[in-house]
Amino acid sequence: MTAASPAAAAPLAVVPPEVAADAVVIHDETVAARNPWTRVITAGDTLTLVDVGGNQAVDFLAYDAHNTELSYSAPDTLQGQDTIYLTTGSVLRDAEHGALMTVVADTCGRHDTLGGACSKESNTLRYGHHTRAQHACVENFLLGGGRHGLGKRDLVSNINWFMNVPVDPDGALGIVDGISAPGLAVSVRAERDVLVLISNCPQINNPCNGFDPTPVRVVVTRSESRA
Repeated sequence: MTAASPAAAAPLAVVPPEVAADAVVIHDETVAARNPWTRVITAGDTLTLVDVGGNQAVDFLAYDAHNTELSYSAPDTLQGQDTIYLTTGSVLRDAEHGALMTVVADTCGRHDTLGGACSKESNTLRYGHHTRAQHACVENFLLGGGRHGLGKRDLVSNINWFMNVPVDPDGALGIVDGISAPGLAVSVRAERDVLVLISNCPQINNPCNGFDPTPVRVVVTRSESRA
């Protein structure tokens, strides 16, 4: 018997076992390659991102759903855990050091906090003027954030789930081939009501998506005792 692909499997089958246990599915959706996605994750619920095709970077922002001035803060998150990578146990913090979300399961291993989001401006600078018309993550964040009253001034440094950005001993970093694979997943639990913005990264000029953007699956679960 052949196992179902990550795109076709039942939602709880693609969620890490420690999250699937005693959980019910609140939402299950596949986000097409290059597209944005937004949703308010209720406090206590868990959002699982599944890398359907493998090596797909997922750019991610989080805000307090009731006060969007309290957004994900990379400096506070890194200071709180003394490492630049995210994995199980990492707490995503706002600029007042408050907890927004916690990584409760991770079958990939580590995720980037430094690489930032692609934009038409950064594409032009890095890869040439011919790339200026290419759709990018900043445009996805603006499309998604606009549905919640957010604009460019509200965008902050983001997380790149599944993206591989190693840092050399001399401090140099670069975006290289991914360490993710089809079906690997990361789960984050909301510590309060959190507005999530996702850009399923459209980048085709570096290896962050294997030069071929693919879909990502988003599954929101709630413990049976709270359902």
